[in-house]
Amino acid sequence: MVQRQLPNPAELLELMQFKKPSFDLKKRRLESALTIADLRTIAKRRTPKAAFDYTDGAAEGELSLARARQAFEDIEFHPRVLRPAESVDTSVEVLGGPSALPFGIAPTGFTRLMQTEGEIAGAGAAEAAGIPFTLSTLGTTSIEGVKAANPTGRNWFQLYVMRNREISYGLARRAAEAGFDTLMFTVDTPVAGARLRDKRNGFSIPPQLTLGTIVNAIPRPWWWYDFLTTPKLEFASLSTTGGTVGELLDAAMDPTISYDDLAVIREIWPGKIVVKGVQNVEDSVRLVDLGVDGIVLSNHGGRQLDRAPVPFHLLPQVVREVGRDATVMVDTGIMNGADIVASVALGARFTLIGRAYLYGLMAGGRAGVDRTIQILRTEIERTMKLLGVSTLAELEPAHVTQLHRLTRGQAGAEVPVTPRA
Repeated sequence: MVQRQLPNPAELLELMQFKKPSFDLKKRRLESALTIADLRTIAKRRTPKAAFDYTDGAAEGELSLARARQAFEDIEFHPRVLRPAESVDTSVEVLGGPSALPFGIAPTGFTRLMQTEGEIAGAGAAEAAGIPFTLSTLGTTSIEGVKAANPTGRNWFQLYVMRNREISYGLARRAAEAGFDTLMFTVDTPVAGARLRDKRNGFSIPPQLTLGTIVNAIPRPWWWYDFLTTPKLEFASLSTTGGTVGELLDAAMDPTISYDDLAVIREIWPGKIVVKGVQNVEDSVRLVDLGVDGIVLSNHGGRQLDRAPVPFHLLPQVVREVGRDATVMVDTGIMNGADIVASVALGARFTLIGRAYLYGLMAGGRAGVDRTIQILRTEIERTMKLLGVSTLAELEPAHVTQLHRLTRGQAGAEVPVTPRA
């Protein structure tokens, strides 16, 4: 028989200690987010549909994005036991400089559309965390504005080669003069992908008021207040080059871009140069043979060619071919620190986050971006400890198995690669 007694009031009080209430609604909102998916839920609630879908959506049937995320979900880890990892070191040297974490913030266009702090929030959070921040050609804060927001941290610049080449050359020179240390030459946008969510939403740049957008905005007055009471949305680094927003966007996509353009940019740019948007082994080998410092395996977050290769699936073979000679990075689909750990284990030197950063921005401005980084940092550290590794250098392919739901038939066999000299 269980012995029973009357409750002791002192013991009850000890058990019933209530959490001190917080009247800071933003802080309470962000602290409730334990994952990037939680931040996405908050962002969707706080942002008009057209702006949220611009961030959240991808091209056509959105198969490339879904497959990229599925690839990370299909990771199987192999922990090693009885290997103490009381503390872990998440720092890495990448492209000639340090990063406190094995990821940086990817270039995103129209960023102030999502939340008015835009790139200023991202650059400031990156500086505080000790990670690189990448500004897009189509960013809504200027090169000089990002440098002012991140004066002591690492700034990278993503470059589209525009139809008017002199505009692109001028941007590269401005970024170099502002102290940006790496140029991310983007090659996967000869034309714009078909982003059907945007078309269905009647989305335009700059946003235009329709009956639908007004109805959708009624429960989100804070977004419209920010949008209407802050400087107009524009491509800040391109604001002096002439043309409307739509014309500049069209000019940024050029199907004539070629290796000749890469050669010209290499002559102009004094720092490290990385090619972003690489999607096969053969191109990786050719680019490294031409002397680029790094490549980013990326399908543009699934926003260009739908059914494009999954960058994470390409990673092991590309690393085998060129990993000794260049920095191999990967993006698309990263939503958890475990995704980053798996990428490093399979040979990636570095990773980039885009949507995860924007979900945090929409959820809470600068504080939301800080929360994104904090969540990913915690997940990276916990995964490393559970795997039994104390440094990123200890991660190796044996720690990870990629479980494949999709299998390639003869048409998708590995591309033969010419042996390198």
